[in-house]
Amino acid sequence: MESLIIAALALCSLTAPACGDKGTSKARSCSDLRQFYGGKGYSVDKVPLSEISGEHLHICPQGYTCCTVEMEGNLASLSCKEMEGLLKDAGRALQTSLLGQHKAFDGFFLDLLNRSMARLQRSFASTRSLLHLMNSQVFSDLYNDLSGYCRGTSINLEEVLNEFWAKLLEKLVYQKNKQISLGEDYLECVSKQIETIRPFGESPHKTSVLVTRTFLAARSFLQGLMKSAEVVRKVSQVPLSPACMRAMMRMTYCPHCRGIPSARPCANYCSNVMKGCLANQADLNTEWKHLVDTMVNVAENRLINMDQIILSLPDHILEAISTMMEKIDTINAKLSLACGEVGPISTEAEEVRTAGRVTVEDTVGDPSKNMEKLVSDVTTRLRGMQSHWVSLPNILCSDRAAYGAGAEDKCWNGINRARYLPEVMGDGLANQISNPEVEIDITKPDMTIRQQIMQLKITSNRLKNALNGFDVDFQDTSDDPSGSGSGSCTDPSCSQSPGLIATSTGGPVFYPYPPENKKVTGSAQQNVPSIIIFLLSLFILLLRR
Repeated sequence: MESLIIAALALCSLTAPACGDKGTSKARSCSDLRQFYGGKGYSVDKVPLSEISGEHLHICPQGYTCCTVEMEGNLASLSCKEMEGLLKDAGRALQTSLLGQHKAFDGFFLDLLNRSMARLQRSFASTRSLLHLMNSQVFSDLYNDLSGYCRGTSINLEEVLNEFWAKLLEKLVYQKNKQISLGEDYLECVSKQIETIRPFGESPHKTSVLVTRTFLAARSFLQGLMKSAEVVRKVSQVPLSPACMRAMMRMTYCPHCRGIPSARPCANYCSNVMKGCLANQADLNTEWKHLVDTMVNVAENRLINMDQIILSLPDHILEAISTMMEKIDTINAKLSLACGEVGPISTEAEEVRTAGRVTVEDTVGDPSKNMEKLVSDVTTRLRGMQSHWVSLPNILCSDRAAYGAGAEDKCWNGINRARYLPEVMGDGLANQISNPEVEIDITKPDMTIRQQIMQLKITSNRLKNALNGFDVDFQDTSDDPSGSGSGSCTDPSCSQSPGLIATSTGGPVFYPYPPENKKVTGSAQQNVPSIIIFLLSLFILLLRR
């Protein structure tokens, strides 16, 4: 009996094609694979005409095959390029969404500023005075600075507002005394008295609080969108590992080499391959979700009424001017004491004083275009991309894996058509230690992606600072996690470092450098003598031995 079994096995080994998947009595033709291989742009000159023994293969199962080692290598490279192409496409789609939101928000913001400026002009026009004409440059400078600030210009918003009120005071004093030649020294003295005489009442403080918090939030939100898109771009360009290339080849093109091109990968098998290939990308998930949550928080708590604040800016300016003109005699007397005597009030000043505050309604072209709707659209899109990095494996498998009734028993499991038995791994690098499909050293994370995780932390921290009213410059963000301003601290106090100057909207600016008279202790130079003494002592002991 045993001799019959041995003879049967020997016969099967000599006629292996007859014992293959299709149970044919002769070697299968490789014509289909030749056509497929040529369609991918490769030469078919060295493609076998019929199946050959597969002991030479390095990636695919070593049964009878239509693939040579060269073909296996070409198809492995192709599968890797195709996978990287899919990842770049997914990244471009996410980038397009983020940049589209940035463009929509930025455009609406500039439109608000233009409408606010036009409203200010109409308000002055209704008084029929020369006040706006005489001070138009002051107003234009203010709106230009507000626009530049939101687009990332390195300026201090509180200083801009303080300078605006000081210049406006100078202009108004000059205008009401234009019959007298007031020198620069006198006007400089006038601007220095603004805190003492408070000519505009409470308007400057109210305007500063509203404008600073709103514009700070707008700038941080816009730059958050740009930073997010930049992270996506850089992560999408990270090349796949050699282990991933082999796993993709085994899943994608090994069925062709085995003569079963119609076999689709098992769903769980595909998940393990993708989770292994995208393990580093999945580690972005925590900080990415945190950033999205923070951006949504900024939008819903700081930007929802931004249009009302910007469009009401002319009202605050007019109210401030009206307040000054109502007490112009008192102001004039105080300025005379502090800076010298000035002449009587001019006709234009009397005209402004008696005109009072005029409210002009804003004209909106399309009622549907308001900040509330824009914020709603933006936050909906942001929430939709919250799980992007951990959703990628499922998205990429949805078009290629076998689904449906009975599919799990007839799918490609990496070896043949059969059920895939291993369990599905979790997300992220740490969960891939037992991944049966992709060999990963979990102690060696991808450094490019680690740097982008740090960028997400930095951006989230700065958005939170903006939400709390701290103005932090975004321009010092660096790809080097150890560089200036790239710490991962999430407490607002972290902004009190020399590299990040934080300005509270409710107080003055502080530059927290250490006092010059304090010595720095524990430097490397101070440790040098002790090290030398230690080495000399060790050398003497060795000589004595």
